[in-house]
Amino acid sequence: MKFIDTAEIYVKAGNGGNGCVSFRREKYVPKGGPDGGDGGKGGDVIIRSSQRLLTLIDFRYIRHYRAKNGGHGRGKNMHGKDGEDRIIEVPVGTQIYDKTTGELIADLSKPGQEVIVAHGGKGGKGNARFATSTHQVPLESEPGKQGEERHIRLELKLLADVGLVGFPNVGKSSLIKRISNAHPKIADYPFTTTAPILGIVHYKDEKSFVIADIPGLIEGAHEGKGLGDQFLKHIERTKILVHMLDATRIGEPYKDYEIINNELKGYNELLIKKRQLVVLNKIDIPVVKNKLADYITTFKAHNIDIHTVSCLTGEGIDELVNMIAYNLYKE
Repeated sequence: MKFIDTAEIYVKAGNGGNGCVSFRREKYVPKGGPDGGDGGKGGDVIIRSSQRLLTLIDFRYIRHYRAKNGGHGRGKNMHGKDGEDRIIEVPVGTQIYDKTTGELIADLSKPGQEVIVAHGGKGGKGNARFATSTHQVPLESEPGKQGEERHIRLELKLLADVGLVGFPNVGKSSLIKRISNAHPKIADYPFTTTAPILGIVHYKDEKSFVIADIPGLIEGAHEGKGLGDQFLKHIERTKILVHMLDATRIGEPYKDYEIINNELKGYNELLIKKRQLVVLNKIDIPVVKNKLADYITTFKAHNIDIHTVSCLTGEGIDELVNMIAYNLYKE
């Protein structure tokens, strides 16, 4: 399934039904009293979060959503039927904005949450409502009110406990494939991952956590280079970050660490304040072994602990999962 995390839709609530002008017709009562019923309320447009959905792709094909109009009032004080609501399901983690004003309407971060994004119009009053002791034959009634309409922007932010960040091709997809149930595409060239991927990691004592692999970041990502600004939003909700580095890249891994953290800070300063585990990958490669001690020393000089792993051989992976779980559950 193609991953779509933004969409724009138009919503229109139902109009209220018109009130009715009617008079009783009874035998031997030539001028019966007013009995026109009220119109029914128009249906609301409701957006509800659902675990059944993982992407906003459906909204690329259906962009207009309307609720039913309320029924018109009838004689014999029969009120019109209320219009049926239109319920729109979206993935958990969807934020809803008014496209015109930019206002955040709701953040549906839990399953089953819902919000009315367009209220149905009120039904008009029938002429029975206008009868008084001095106005016994009212001919007036009210038309139903128009239902609200608006243009909506939907934005999906993934809900994950752990976010994987780093340059392209550092091994994030290999890690998530090894430790979770996710099956990302893996190849030996940059930008293999072109959309966020979620995986569930099952830990001991029947515990589990969700990890998100976002596409590799590059310098300038927070300004939109490499679509980085579209990907970074998916780690805003995570509790911790796993920052993966490639031990075979030319230059010091610490420089890569600084570049990515500058991108996180440039996008949202709160990201840089998240708990972060730094992971040095590809330690199985012989040329790396001679440099490993120097790399560790450099990070320690900046008071940063690094975890060394090989996603290819599995070396250090169990220890890394234990460390992730410890940081998640220690609170």
